[in-house]
Amino acid sequence: MKLHLASFDQQNIFSGYGDGYVMINKVRYGSHLIVMPDHIIDQWPVESAAQLAFEHFDPVLSHKPEIILLGTGAEIHFPDYGLMAKIIQSGVGFEVMDTQAACRTYNILVEENRQVAAAIIL
Repeated sequence: MKLHLASFDQQNIFSGYGDGYVMINKVRYGSHLIVMPDHIIDQWPVESAAQLAFEHFDPVLSHKPEIILLGTGAEIHFPDYGLMAKIIQSGVGFEVMDTQAACRTYNILVEENRQVAAAIIL
């Protein structure tokens, strides 16, 4: 396996995470949020994956990501399949995973210069 030092320059990356928080560029966030390489939507108004609606993704879809990673806390909780289908039909990839996996996957995709968004439910 080839290892190399990541150079994220001025992009938003996850620098840590734990129970009820994530850190982006060493700044701690304790509320649900959406993270993109060049933009953060803090205080994302959601309560749980079960209550997500397509409108909750309007702020991120306007940035035209290739893929949205939905981090649902310590465990995976799938939103309504109709919602997932609607996002995918709009031409955007959609993956559901626990928050820690979403943070790690996001960082890898940012390093690959992909247009990714992480929607994080803490």
